[in-house]
Amino acid sequence: MSASRGINDVIFLRSALFNLLFYINLIGLLIGGLPCLLFGRHAVQALSRVWARNSIWLLEKICGAKIEFRGVEHIPAGGCIIACKHQSFLETFLLTLQAPDFSFVLKRELMLIPFFGWYLKRCGVIGIDRSKRGNVLLYLTPMVRDLVAQGRQFIIFPEGTRRPVGAPPRFKPGVAHLCKATAAICVPVAVNTGLFWPRRSFLRRPGKIIIEFLEPMLPGLDKAAFMRLLQTKIEAATGKLVAEACREEPSLCAALPADESVSPA
Repeated sequence: MSASRGINDVIFLRSALFNLLFYINLIGLLIGGLPCLLFGRHAVQALSRVWARNSIWLLEKICGAKIEFRGVEHIPAGGCIIACKHQSFLETFLLTLQAPDFSFVLKRELMLIPFFGWYLKRCGVIGIDRSKRGNVLLYLTPMVRDLVAQGRQFIIFPEGTRRPVGAPPRFKPGVAHLCKATAAICVPVAVNTGLFWPRRSFLRRPGKIIIEFLEPMLPGLDKAAFMRLLQTKIEAATGKLVAEACREEPSLCAALPADESVSPA
């Protein structure tokens, strides 16, 4: 019991130091990078990758967490839609390292934040008003079509929000509509990030964080078949990544709530 408590104390202290330096780094880049706003989205995207790489370095050196990207050969050259499992804040900036000209969809309120919102606008992300659910796809579709035609990568989280590890999936059909309307290749992405950077948690746990790009889905499926296949691919691959991490460090699964635990078998 005392050894376990000692380990948890170390994780807490490392997490505290990481979080402090993570936000110092972010604030420093937001202020120091203001000239990037004068040079267009590519300069802002380059700055965002500096933030991502700095954050990875801090995670590894302070928290003992290493990042591994798998399946990057599945990312096509040019325009596509990247549909990622959303467990953590981590994937929101890690994906930018593998997408040379990316865009996101996010809630419009984030674009009103001083400094941070300025970068989002200049980066070319798409802000939506979630209260107008019936009109969101009408607004979003022509924009995504233009992005894909320009050879850009549009990143979307099909569940719309972060989901705890092991929680039942809640995929929404908007991604199927966008893929069909734009005739874009869709690259599913599986993660185990929620084990190491849980949503609504202060802690940052050590281990191997994996972002896995899966075999692309070509356009042509009807929406229902597309959603079944997308969810099956992402959930199966995510389950394997979580199980792999738990085999390497069983305490990761032991830390999960009982109704969200994942068997490492």
